[in-house]
Amino acid sequence: MLVRVAGGFGIALIGALLAVWVNMPLPWMLGALLLTAATRIGGLGTACPRPARNGGQWVIGTSLGLYFTPQVIGHIGSNAGPILVGMFFAVALAFMGTAILRRYTDVDFKTAWFSSAIGGASEMASLAERHGARIDRVATAHSVRVLLVVVTVPFIFQWWGVAGLDPTVPGPKDVHGLGLAALIALTCVGGMAFMRLRLPNPWVLGPMLVAMVLTASSIELSALPDYVPKIGQLLIGWSLGDRYRPDFFHSAPRFIAAVAGFTVLALTLAFGVGAVLSWWSAAPIPTLILGTTPGGIAEMAITAKVLQLGVPVVTAFHVTRMVFVVIVTGPIYGFLARRQGNSA
Repeated sequence: MLVRVAGGFGIALIGALLAVWVNMPLPWMLGALLLTAATRIGGLGTACPRPARNGGQWVIGTSLGLYFTPQVIGHIGSNAGPILVGMFFAVALAFMGTAILRRYTDVDFKTAWFSSAIGGASEMASLAERHGARIDRVATAHSVRVLLVVVTVPFIFQWWGVAGLDPTVPGPKDVHGLGLAALIALTCVGGMAFMRLRLPNPWVLGPMLVAMVLTASSIELSALPDYVPKIGQLLIGWSLGDRYRPDFFHSAPRFIAAVAGFTVLALTLAFGVGAVLSWWSAAPIPTLILGTTPGGIAEMAITAKVLQLGVPVVTAFHVTRMVFVVIVTGPIYGFLARRQGNSA
């Protein structure tokens, strides 16, 4: 097992360094993701342990929390309306995706619904299992969605030339040894508490909440060293790429194609919704678009951080959307299933 993990990390690191060399956007995440996915689909038996993904998420959650100064929180409050729209937009996408999957694939309603809900992959898989949906199809759908969003959005934004349009800097500016140790300890406690309570995305949201409370209270223990976010991106990319298997594209090609089509349509609509929300918000259009894209919290937050596109606002969009979707997806399914005469 140790050899498989070491091999997987080596491949992820090579992919990241190659991406840096060719000047790819978000190189530490995308390079690791793409090369790991390619080698896993090609049949190489490497592995990414769960603690590696947890560590990557801890880095992202902690670094995000450090952006939430009192001034930034006030700025987010002024975007409460657009953020609310983003939450309901995500639910609307679930209805649209369900209709597409029911029309063009052979999956049942419950599988189509949980495959289309724009929530965390693990949370949607848990809900799918609870309601008797096909977990393999649900997991595949979210893997395809996240892969497409993570790969395409940074390239689109790089081509658009909007990097640095909405910069935000973290509260703490300097690294202090004792303060950094305290920050690591406190944020890890937050992650473990969220995990113990079985809350969604515990290693993103737990550390983020702790760091956010500290920063909002003007308690600046320490900044993170410059190399730490790169390590976090590498671990996230490695863990995402490790999800893929040799039979991935052969297992359900029609289903994968339908999910891909839905994701492209959802991204197109997100660009439109972001543009419309710019009439309501002072945030730039790229920030609002990134806030409404159907990607994961960690991946979209990394994109916002690297491209300097309103990190706190984008994070607020995705955190509220994810929590809202996780809360309402099950009850909405129950209501719709009863309406259709299906058993939950």
